[in-house]
Amino acid sequence: MAMQKIRKGDKVVVLTGKDKGRTGEVIQVMPKEDRAVVRGVNMVKRHQRQTQTAEAGIINKEASIHLSNLAIADKEGKPTRVGFQVIEGKKVRVAKRSGEVIDG
Repeated sequence: MAMQKIRKGDKVVVLTGKDKGRTGEVIQVMPKEDRAVVRGVNMVKRHQRQTQTAEAGIINKEASIHLSNLAIADKEGKPTRVGFQVIEGKKVRVAKRSGEVIDG
């Protein structure tokens, strides 16, 4: 399985669409669909049925967004592309804008 450029917990910037320029944390990544769910971005209203734990009504929730519309945010909060390097025998993600290691 190939290493993902965007992972759960990453801080990302939305590049296009109605939420362009907004930032948020990745909650979930769906690699088979090339989509991710970002906290506070791409909010939609859904009608929810009443259950034992939840009330009925209209709720706001995050919808998934395509990975091509997201970019990892660097230290200044600007979008950056991601590359890979092998450092000390370990493959790590590296920000193209600043050259900093993202994880590891």
